[in-house]
Order: sequence, then C-alpha cells, then structure tokens
Amino acid sequence: MKLDAIDLRILEAVQRDGRITKVALAEEVGLSPTPCWMRLRKLEKSGIVSGYHARVAVRRMAPVASVMMEVTLENHRRADFDRFERAVAAITEIIACWSVGGGVDYILKIMAADIDAYQRLVDGLLDREIGIARYFTYIVTKTVKEKTTLPLSVLLSAPDAPNS
Repeated sequence: MKLDAIDLRILEAVQRDGRITKVALAEEVGLSPTPCWMRLRKLEKSGIVSGYHARVAVRRMAPVASVMMEVTLENHRRADFDRFERAVAAITEIIACWSVGGGVDYILKIMAADIDAYQRLVDGLLDREIGIARYFTYIVTKTVKEKTTLPLSVLLSAPDAPNS
C-alpha cells in the first residue's frame, strides 16, 4: 500500500493517542473528518494499523522483574527453531521474542513477579527440553528509553513526510 504524507500524519497521531477523536485527528492532519476517517479505516483494513492498546505502568501497582535473555539452541534445524518458538509463544511472561543473527539465536524480553519467579520460568524451560544449549540473563535495573511509537517518517524516508 502506497502511503502519502497525510497517511503518515494519521499513523503518527494514532500512535501517540489511540483514543484521539475523529474530529481531533482530522484537525491534526489537515483533513475534514469523513475523508480522514475513511483513510484511517483503510489503514486498519490493510493491517498497517494492527490494533490499539493501553500502556500499563505495572511498577505503580507492584514491583516486577524485567529481564532480557539471550538464548542459543543446541541444534539449528527448522524443527528445533519451531519447537522453541512454540514453547515461547505459550509462556505469558515472555512478552517479546526476537530471532536474531549473530552469536545467539534469540533475544527474549520477560516480565516476572520477581527474580525467583523468573528463575522458576527458566527452570521450566530447561526441564521441557526445548533445545536450549545456553542462555544469558540480563536484569533490567533502569529503563533509560522505551518508546512505543515508531519513527515512521525516518523509517519510510518520505521526503514530504512530517519531521523529515
């Protein structure tokens, strides 16, 4: 789908505020409400806008452990990757998993109630024999930067896009 500068402004606006009203969105991007709403619906139907969510500040409710984990598998056949990925997909505390190139196979982001809960999760992964050869744990001690919006204008290199 070809996007123009207005589409990018719509995407940037709904990333910042998924609850923005139709009228406010239209004003922000410089369209009247109906064409603006039609563009947003087209972006949703195409899958470019894949959903809306609320950011929850869990640490305001309870202390939690944020952990990054590197995983290297014993074997590197398609079946080995599939088995590991199925196991990871089924574990609620694993909130992100990236298959990466380089010295490790995966990087996981895990949120656990505490370090003991994280260790129980790891022990469970190892007990399941899903092909983990080794893993390294990195406890997040401070969040320096964590954005939820994508820098669309930069990523898409649109010459007439906002902020370019």
